[in-house]
Amino acid sequence: MSRRQFGSVRKRGSGHWEASYWKDGTRHTAPIMFSAKADALAYLSCVETDIRRGAWIDPRFGRISFGDYAQIWLASRTDIRPRTVEQYRGLLTRILLPAFGRTELAKLLPSSVRVWYGQLSAKHPASASNAYRLLRAIYNTAVRDDLVARSPCRIMGAGSYSSPERPMLTVAQVEALTAAMTEPLRAAVVLASWGGLRRGEILGLQRRDVTEVGGGISVQRTLHELHTGEVVYGPPKSGAGARFVHLPRPAMAIVLAHLDVHVDVHPDAPLFVSTAGSALRPRFLEAEWRRARKTVGLEQVRFHDLRHFHLTMFATQGATTAELMARAGHSSPKAALTYQHATSDRDRVLADALADFVAPAEVVPFNQQPTERSRPDRAQTRRTLRAHPLSAGDTCPRQESNPQPGG
Repeated sequence: MSRRQFGSVRKRGSGHWEASYWKDGTRHTAPIMFSAKADALAYLSCVETDIRRGAWIDPRFGRISFGDYAQIWLASRTDIRPRTVEQYRGLLTRILLPAFGRTELAKLLPSSVRVWYGQLSAKHPASASNAYRLLRAIYNTAVRDDLVARSPCRIMGAGSYSSPERPMLTVAQVEALTAAMTEPLRAAVVLASWGGLRRGEILGLQRRDVTEVGGGISVQRTLHELHTGEVVYGPPKSGAGARFVHLPRPAMAIVLAHLDVHVDVHPDAPLFVSTAGSALRPRFLEAEWRRARKTVGLEQVRFHDLRHFHLTMFATQGATTAELMARAGHSSPKAALTYQHATSDRDRVLADALADFVAPAEVVPFNQQPTERSRPDRAQTRRTLRAHPLSAGDTCPRQESNPQPGG
């Protein structure tokens, strides 16, 4: 056994080296064995440095299994919605606990996380991204709780996933999908395609949320159906989700007509109801949506694509990023920028708008003096400029040589 000023190392029968040290009357042993004596001594040097700078963490705290700590972490998250809790529990049960459930919290290595993520992302990239974000969030809390010194989640860009580009619907396709829906649910398509509301926000609407004066919808809640079959109301998806959305007048007329025919007179009556009179469940709306899109031959279109259509159309009308964020109920510019795509139709319109500014002209090669034949006709040039749209008063005024204050 070799002794030093701080801690000690000794060679075990397996040929590996063990490092240990005393702190507050308790002997602590390194969580792993070292193949070389120098590595064991380096470990003790790091521990000694952490103690001196006040960054040392009792390794006993990290001996709780990841599975046990993850359950404690999830139970303490009272700030997230029931649907999110359900999604987290599903990721733990299906992916994280089978991989790391029995591993001590402090013994999960970055290399183990990297191998696990690489194998999972090769087969299921979206699930790998979601599970990695959850794993990282749990370990970030463990670091703040002083249970581990550092998180093993150190893969650059692993928590981000870009879903494939969704198809951009045309106005004609949206109108066809609206007409294909059963009449009591056509207003739901209108609210998604011309108001940009999410499915849960649409199903959470009540009569009191429709404002005829001003022509708009007040988004105050969202409806979710849990895997247990329970239907729950909750706040909008983000802090900016509670908002007032103005509708185009034709769309507002459809919503008001739906209100008169299909909605009870009580202020808290749901806008969309089942045959039993209760709030419509998302799976019933989805079933009707699948039937409608099959009818018009657009089976690849998701209900959420209607919101994508609306926000893209809103952007092509000149909406700023801030206006898009307010319209969509987004808390970050990154989410709003997802919908700022220029469609090919819009690009054609903008290109055609430049036609009036384009005049055919004879091209003279660079460094070639114009001949008498190629020399421009100045009188013709003056006539062309007078006929140009900008010459009708849109040109910049000539600046006075000595402008007067306030002039």
